[in-house]
Amino acid sequence: MTLTQLSTFVLVARLGSVKAAASALGVSEPAVSQALAALRQQLGDQLVTRSGASMRLTPAGMRLLPIASQMVALGADAEAAVRVGKGAPGQLRLVASGTVMEFVATPLVNAFAEGKGERIDTSVGMAAADEMPVLLANRFADAALGPNLIPRPDDEMVSEPVFRTHLVVVAGATRLPGNPRGWSWLVDQTGTDPASDSGRLLARLHVPESRIRVFGSQTAAWAAAADGTGVAIAPAHLVTARLRRGELRVVNTACTPADSTWYLTTLCPERRSIAAETFRHYLSTAAALRVMREPGSGVPPSKFRPPVYVTLWS
Repeated sequence: MTLTQLSTFVLVARLGSVKAAASALGVSEPAVSQALAALRQQLGDQLVTRSGASMRLTPAGMRLLPIASQMVALGADAEAAVRVGKGAPGQLRLVASGTVMEFVATPLVNAFAEGKGERIDTSVGMAAADEMPVLLANRFADAALGPNLIPRPDDEMVSEPVFRTHLVVVAGATRLPGNPRGWSWLVDQTGTDPASDSGRLLARLHVPESRIRVFGSQTAAWAAAADGTGVAIAPAHLVTARLRRGELRVVNTACTPADSTWYLTTLCPERRSIAAETFRHYLSTAAALRVMREPGSGVPPSKFRPPVYVTLWS
């Protein structure tokens, strides 16, 4: 029995599917299935079984889940203790929502690491809103940046507002029919997440799924909107330059402009890592605010780090 196998089981159980676990880990579905199969064989139980479109825990799986979660968390604690003991750099593992991931997360953690004046290993990965609490609780990530994950008080996690902006709807020069429900809505994959700002806005406008087109990135959706393909949703401060150049124009709807807030979610202070606490304080500084407001300034080649998924896989 390995931590990788237990981690796989925990994510499949918590997220409800092999596909969701593979997405959260940044690995293939066959890799997740293989690790889960090895654990099943060793323990002599199916642990989780398919029930329609979701997964259901067996009685043995229900007993294993809290123990496995504790073991995975202890494994993360053990790794962190060894890093400190051998004088290795601190580690910050950040997960972010789509728009934050595309534009802000990498320059933000780079600026954070540089501003500390010491070596800090940082990694960033994208996650859906329902995946973020699972990744945090089981210590796959130290912090999450994106939507408010705690709409009510929670003993294990804390969500704090760190940046406020406005959501706007943008389009090119093409004339649009009167009812937004009839427009072609161009979104990145966060538009398919009901808990994201884009997902909630589409729901409030009662946009049918048949009128939504998903693109690989927010930038691609904005480019298609500029070409007259449809309308796109954007944080106002991120499209200022495109509006100024006349590539896009703001189209008001009954629900926009709309307030939008980015939150930092971490474990409670007693369980929060030193890196997460340090990053939390950094986000309240003018330097962090400047990066979130104007993330497009780039970094020198020596400072660039490509985004990677937070993972326990080798």
